[in-house]
Amino acid sequence: MERLARAYANCIEGLPIFGGLLAIAIMTSRTAITDPLASRFLGARIVQSIIHLASTSPIAVSLRFTAFAVQMAIGVYWSWKLMS
Repeated sequence: MERLARAYANCIEGLPIFGGLLAIAIMTSRTAITDPLASRFLGARIVQSIIHLASTSPIAVSLRFTAFAVQMAIGVYWSWKLMS
């Protein structure tokens, strides 16, 4: 249960940032920027959460970070495109 609670908290921590980017895209009618990568972002989020629940081995931690890095790269891309 403790790992489930930490995985849940980890999801909630990123919600304001990524949810905010999606809200900006919706409010400015620029969802064409976020739509193509939304499924990949969600997939990376799900993979990160599953790995978080499954293991804390060094390999799992590396894979979890990779999934997080994918999300961050998508977030940076969305931010860049939404600002231009």
